[in-house]
Amino acid sequence: FCVLMDSTTATAELGWTTYPSQGWEEVSGYDENMNTIRTYQVCNIFNSSQNNWVRTKYIRRRGAQRIHVQMKFSVRDCSSIPNVPGSCKETFNLYFFESDLDKATKLYPPWMENPWVKVDTIAADESFSQVDLGGRIMKINSEVRSFGPVSHNGFYLAFQDYGACMSLIAVRVFYRKCPHIIQNGAVFPETLSGAESTSLVAARGVCVPNGEEVDVPIKLYCNGDGEWMVPIGRCMCKAGYEAVANGTVCKACVTGFFKAAQGDHKCLQCPINSRTTSEGATNCVCRNGYYRTESDPPQMPCTTVPSAPQNVISIVNETSLILEWSSPKESGGREDVVYNIICKSCGSRRSGCTRCGDNVQFIPRQLGLTNTRASEPETFWLLNCTQKSYSFNYRQICLI
Repeated sequence: FCVLMDSTTATAELGWTTYPSQGWEEVSGYDENMNTIRTYQVCNIFNSSQNNWVRTKYIRRRGAQRIHVQMKFSVRDCSSIPNVPGSCKETFNLYFFESDLDKATKLYPPWMENPWVKVDTIAADESFSQVDLGGRIMKINSEVRSFGPVSHNGFYLAFQDYGACMSLIAVRVFYRKCPHIIQNGAVFPETLSGAESTSLVAARGVCVPNGEEVDVPIKLYCNGDGEWMVPIGRCMCKAGYEAVANGTVCKACVTGFFKAAQGDHKCLQCPINSRTTSEGATNCVCRNGYYRTESDPPQMPCTTVPSAPQNVISIVNETSLILEWSSPKESGGREDVVYNIICKSCGSRRSGCTRCGDNVQFIPRQLGLTNTRASEPETFWLLNCTQKSYSFNYRQICLI
């Protein structure tokens, strides 16, 4: 909360205005810790028809819509006073008056309920007697009341006594607000509570730097007690950044680490055979001679080209060729090695070759083979043109 006025901090006389002059009196007193403070006292219980007022100085509201007043006071127990008249009271009234300017005088505003607005009648939970005072025992009441909405630049408070023997020990005036906070990855500004005790004031949040909205709008609500509640939406760190400091900061991934997508997860270390070129990386690039396919996830290690197939065997008859081979000695780090077959037709003098025509049939298929056996009716193949070649009936077949 934020304090607008606190009588206990006064180093000199409070200088509040009283009416009539024989009513409230400013005196030095003590709080519950026996610290010297300035107080106002009144005790005209033997005179009937009391109407004693004391008014604070002008208090600026500083944007607050609802004002809280904490009062510490002590009230004499009427039954402990000998020969007390029936008009003795153990309560007093609290009022406020709004104004855009500090223009109060001894007679303005008039000392009556209208134009003053009554907040409440304040009753003591405990009262004191002469025995309590003699034993240095202070029974101090503390009550808090609030009022609103207020809309003018400031206001005055007034306390009305109508027949009590009491001491107004301390008055503190304050308003509540929700503090600046970072929650759910978003920054929410300091927000004043609403005009009513049940009000919820919405505050829009802004993602922390390098954060991105996940659900919109991003909101928190400030309740009448100055507490945040009802979070809506959130922000997450974008790709290349991770949440640190309990989600209040999105920090760039350090060199050698990456984060591929928005989310709460941490940066990951680059997989084998890859690296980053700067901080805040969203992926790791493969080192020279290593590669990824388009379908490989970014956390998968980079791999290199497999070696040639091994132990190539061909079985030829009049109309077909069957090829068999063993897996490469080195897979390049991959488990999804596939094989492609290329067929070329060459002249009788072996002078230049061209791709086979459409009459060539591949079983089970020409490209993307996963087994190590294939056949070709009506033609012949040459396995692994770059590593080893065969010629059958002037046809060349390559296995890659």
